Amino acid sequence: MGGAIARGLLASGVSPDGITMSNPTSARLAPFAALGVNVTSDNRAACAGAYVVILAVKPWIVPDVINEIKDTLDYTRQSVAVVAAGVSGENLSGWFDRDGALPCISIVMPNTAVSLRRSMTFIVPVAGDDLSAAAGLFGRLGQVRVIDEKMLPAATTLASCGIAYALRYIRAATEGGVELGFRASEAQAIVAQTVAGAAALLEDGAHAEAEIDKVTTPGGLTIRGLNEMEAGGFTTAVIRGLKAGMH
Repeated sequence: MGGAIARGLLASGVSPDGITMSNPTSARLAPFAALGVNVTSDNRAACAGAYVVILAVKPWIVPDVINEIKDTLDYTRQSVAVVAAGVSGENLSGWFDRDGALPCISIVMPNTAVSLRRSMTFIVPVAGDDLSAAAGLFGRLGQVRVIDEKMLPAATTLASCGIAYALRYIRAATEGGVELGFRASEAQAIVAQTVAGAAALLEDGAHAEAEIDKVTTPGGLTIRGLNEMEAGGFTTAVIRGLKAGMH
């Protein structure tokens, strides 16, 4: 996810020399170094001078990395955005505590479309009341919503897991397109553009059901198709999948 965020920031116009990436594996850093990004294997050095520190590591590594960098952070100036699933705000506050002081901390949950600047990103305030740094940064990479921590599991299944759910529909529709006579690549392109068009209608302010009504003429083909999908449990399966993705 750290690499995807960096690619998105570069695509948004952030200068490569304004980004520093740290990773113990030099091979993972090499493509970014070739683009002019500052790279290092020293987490403490990576944090020096940063306006926003993005901690995008596996959840079980988070406390070790925080312990490594927290003495080098300027709590009065630097904000920390933690991109790690399943890490609580309470734990983060405990790990970052330095004689009762905390930096501005937020939990940030983007999805994989962040590299294309089309992420649905959620920000959970943990400490401090100024989210402008994190919100401004991730606002360059798609849409941002600030939510309470209790809503994070639901947000994750809708938007992070939701990428996979949406792609599974596209894959299923592509297979149907092949059965109808299109080549697989043609069918996928058709379905992807159709889904992109549907999303654009909603982004323009349309309501999903109203747009469905425009297509479902009485006795027409669309309503037959929708009813067959519902007979197969389409809506119920989606809702059950979303709920399962919260556990």
